[in-house]
Amino acid sequence: KRPEEVKREFVGQWLRKGAGDLKIARYLLGGSPDLSYGAAFHAQQAAEKLLKAVLVWHQIEFAKTHDIGRILDLVRTADPTLADRVRDSTALTPYGVAVRYPGDQPEPTREEARQAVAIAERVQEAVLQHLPDEFRSAAEKE
Repeated sequence: KRPEEVKREFVGQWLRKGAGDLKIARYLLGGSPDLSYGAAFHAQQAAEKLLKAVLVWHQIEFAKTHDIGRILDLVRTADPTLADRVRDSTALTPYGVAVRYPGDQPEPTREEARQAVAIAERVQEAVLQHLPDEFRSAAEKE
């Protein structure tokens, strides 16, 4: 395969993983019993993976991190406007690790989880607007 083709496939994989996490977050948010911590965790994971898709698209190397602020600093090198548009996604960082373990921080409320999912949805929209139309079309088909 040509390098451009491999890149497009890899970006698509990151986008699908992020979209999958967002679907899980929505599902957990609507369920009973209250699984707000899981919804918040998957919202963070969705935003993280969607932003990493942008880094892959621009061929910007990144470390394995759940720190959305660090990821956005790298996104900023490719597109400062995109980074500014989704800057509030840094609020999701604690949900990537801390909420998974007892005692590290209070579990998010259902409202906080709703806000986390809304932020992840805005990240998805911004990322799909940033990338070529073919990715938006593929996302709409799923």
